[in-house]
Amino acid sequence: MKKVVVGLSGGVDSSVAAYLLKEQGYEVIGLFMKNWHDDSVIISDECPWVEDSNDALIVAEKLGIPFQTVDLSAEYKERIVDYMFSEYEKGRTPNPDVLCNREIKFDVFLKIAMQLGADYVATGHYCRKGIIKNEDGSETYQLLAGKDPNKDQSYFLCQLSQEQLSKTLFPIGELLKPEVRKIAAENDLITADKKDSQGLCFIGKVHLPEFLQQKLKPKKGVIVEVPSDAQQFSTTAPIFDSKTEELAFNAEKPEYSLDDGKVVGEHQGAHYFTIGQRKGLNVGGTKEPLFVIDTDVEQNIIYTGQGKSHPGLLRHTLFVKDDELHWVRKDLALEVDESMEVMARIRYRQPLQPAILYRTDGGLYVDFVDKQSAITKGQFVAWYQDDELIGSGVIS
Repeated sequence: MKKVVVGLSGGVDSSVAAYLLKEQGYEVIGLFMKNWHDDSVIISDECPWVEDSNDALIVAEKLGIPFQTVDLSAEYKERIVDYMFSEYEKGRTPNPDVLCNREIKFDVFLKIAMQLGADYVATGHYCRKGIIKNEDGSETYQLLAGKDPNKDQSYFLCQLSQEQLSKTLFPIGELLKPEVRKIAAENDLITADKKDSQGLCFIGKVHLPEFLQQKLKPKKGVIVEVPSDAQQFSTTAPIFDSKTEELAFNAEKPEYSLDDGKVVGEHQGAHYFTIGQRKGLNVGGTKEPLFVIDTDVEQNIIYTGQGKSHPGLLRHTLFVKDDELHWVRKDLALEVDESMEVMARIRYRQPLQPAILYRTDGGLYVDFVDKQSAITKGQFVAWYQDDELIGSGVIS
């Protein structure tokens, strides 16, 4: 009998994942990850992990499977929280959920599961795994979108490797969310009607500015409004000698200075803000809402523009550096000067957008057919062929 360790989070999805695996004849062990108890940094007033851990235990007892809690808070602090502080300090916006999957669930947690003698780990993610049998007898693993278009979570797993996928199962990937809740209700699982968790992976809600202020001290600066007809947006594109030159030009975001607009307010630290952000500016009196179009953490200035269609928010092209480029399907990786038509997204739940990948010496350009709003440094771009996620990277 194959042994599988399920990451029981105390939610309905992982509860049903454990139930389905048991029904399929696996020997199932439930493991709850405790990822936070650092009193020097308060993440949330609430303490959801205690309740979640209790719910996970009740589910395990109901299913008749062994259960234990594993404390990964040291690794979580080092690999996720410290990284978040470091990225925000540089003026980048990290995605902790993608990192949590790469660094914690499918690395530290996976290794613990293997030490317990497991053949696989399983999670309650809405995605699927495909297996391609190669002529030489080896297998290539596919990361496929979940069947539920409203819940597909493949984006959050965009940094997984072939090695990680080989040891992973996604039991609910073929199901819709209402079907998952129905299975939980029919089997009297306490999590059947439990709300989906929000916020950081396995931690809960985070009020980000307050969280960041604990390590990144407030620093008063100005908010500048840049008009949509500023010279940066009316520059005629030069004639390019090569496609790479054109892509590099299109991937460059405009540079702003205090002279490009008017001061309309103050803020407590440019590193607390991200491109595309609307809330927290506390500036009124504009015809349309103000959105952050750029942050300058060196000068501690926030640049804003009115409305969602402000040209400072929109770009066709982004760049991923070589060392931040990841192929789930290494057999499909582009060589220098090669290109590929894909569908891509720059944030979770964004509808997939047509784009072309161009591999250059030093990295990869993702050139979208339509301009994208709020392309943000530090976030992940992921690209797909049909419903298969084949690669991803950190936006430079």
